[in-house]
Amino acid sequence: MTDMSTTMSTTITRRRSFLFTVAILVTLAAIAILPGCNTLNTATALLSNQVAFTAPQLQAYLDRHYPQQYDQLGGLLKLSVSNPQVAIPPDSTRLHLDFDVGIDGLGMRSDRPAGHIAVTSGLRYDVASNALYLEEPELESAELPLIGSRMNATGRDLINGWLRDYARSEPVYRLDKEMLETLGSRRIAGTLIQNGRVVIKLDK
Repeated sequence: MTDMSTTMSTTITRRRSFLFTVAILVTLAAIAILPGCNTLNTATALLSNQVAFTAPQLQAYLDRHYPQQYDQLGGLLKLSVSNPQVAIPPDSTRLHLDFDVGIDGLGMRSDRPAGHIAVTSGLRYDVASNALYLEEPELESAELPLIGSRMNATGRDLINGWLRDYARSEPVYRLDKEMLETLGSRRIAGTLIQNGRVVIKLDK
């Protein structure tokens, strides 16, 4: 009788464990079909202490915000920035960004691309704006054939000035309402780039 009771108890425990597992899977499946909800991010936020973003997500955000124009050198020149291209190499800890640029001034017009620039940068998360910004960006290359030798001075100063302003005031990605609601009151512990993704660490 005792052996039968033990067997029944074990069976009930296993069944409850199975049903609990099924309940979790059903919950995640429901999350997956919610409109406007990023399944990967939501599931990650619910089940771990981090939220991850991919290069295509950042690309989609930047595509909605470019092209743009920026006054530089006290308004003497205008820099036109367009066609952002995002990459996160799997073996890199920095974000890679490429832009087409145009310059209004120096005898040129901003509606005609003057060349191309490549930037690498870390990322920081700003709690006040719920967004990711460049951290310590570096100008890796600048190919501006229309400027020629002038790139050695004015052109590089122009781009570096824009890069500093961009890193300080313009996000490369902003968390949407659904993600913020999912995170609730959890605090951000830090931001890093690894394995081809941007990872926001959460406090436990």
